[in-house]
Amino acid sequence: MNVDIQSLGTFNQLAHEGAQQATASMAQMTGIDASVDVTKITLVPRADVGEELKGTDFVGVQFDFDGVMEGETVLAFDADSADTMVEALVPGGASDDAMAQSGVEEIGNIMMSGFIDGWADYLGATIDHSPPVYIEKSGADVLPEAPEHDAHDQVFVFKSEIEWVSESVNFYIYMLPEYESLTETMMSNADTDGDAIPIDKLETFNEMTESGTEQAASNVEMMTGIETEAEVTQISFAPITDVPKQIGTDTYVGTVVEFTGVPSGYLLVLFDEASAVTVAEAMMPVEMDSDELTDQHKAAIEELGNIMTSGFVDGWANVLQTSVDHTPPRLVHDMGQAIVDPLAAQVGQHQEHAFIIDSEMHTPDVDFAAEIHALPNEKELREALEDLDVERADETDASVEQIFE
Repeated sequence: MNVDIQSLGTFNQLAHEGAQQATASMAQMTGIDASVDVTKITLVPRADVGEELKGTDFVGVQFDFDGVMEGETVLAFDADSADTMVEALVPGGASDDAMAQSGVEEIGNIMMSGFIDGWADYLGATIDHSPPVYIEKSGADVLPEAPEHDAHDQVFVFKSEIEWVSESVNFYIYMLPEYESLTETMMSNADTDGDAIPIDKLETFNEMTESGTEQAASNVEMMTGIETEAEVTQISFAPITDVPKQIGTDTYVGTVVEFTGVPSGYLLVLFDEASAVTVAEAMMPVEMDSDELTDQHKAAIEELGNIMTSGFVDGWANVLQTSVDHTPPRLVHDMGQAIVDPLAAQVGQHQEHAFIIDSEMHTPDVDFAAEIHALPNEKELREALEDLDVERADETDASVEQIFE
């Protein structure tokens, strides 16, 4: 089953415009200026859907929809943002639970009706939706269970992040369509003789990346003695201009390499500053007197970044049965968007959209977390997927000893 890049881009733009329409409706009702920050399509293991929401309480509304496409949509506000929004709509309403719930339902109904109707208008077909159901839950529990499919353990998720310009308000729109209804609708827009990608192999590539992340986590544990676990692995698709926004404005320390072969592109290993200090000191033979990042810390991060990158990229090469080389790691220490901006600009010389491969790892006992982001050349990724032998997907092992042979 193939889907072309153009239809992926069209569907991503459709979700983005739907989110803009929903945001405009809310802004009109509340008088608060807002903008859609990022919209992306993500292929993610079913169990990891909404992982990024953990640790936050949400309120919102949920809809079922059916017709040419079927699934569920959720509009979720963090609890503080919901209070701000209800106060803007009905002064004093946030202090009355019944009034607050009614306000969320009213705004949610108007916003999400516009969102779903926009899809139906574009597709020239009917998409009906249920009345809004009020929800109040924590973390990923605010989302419905991802649609089940006997043949697929991964699901497509449309996600938009919206931020108020001058208010402390953030909310998310998640659309979880049924797998077959989405892919069949995409296929009806696909040019299978052009830039089509095989979806089943994209899923296999995602699984392969998860194995590569587990290998990178194992290498971290071997080098530092810190028990490290691979967490979320996903492939997202978004306009190239939105790629830096996905990394955010937090400050990171890490490495960047350019990899060449099929596919080529860039790979980043990023630590928040506290994690960088923690993991670097675990590699040092003596304790450091300073909690600040020193040249010794940065040298250790550069070494670790090289080991993690090599394990990750070599795992790809083993499965793809190709040569994937990479440059020596370049140390970076800056805001996330500033690190990614020049890389996205380079990739954007040849493509309007990008696949972003994201992985995370953490440790349960120490204040430590790391992220791996890959930004491959779109055309070469398609070529790699076409040649991918799915039976080799588990052959990603690349040990530290192999890397330095």
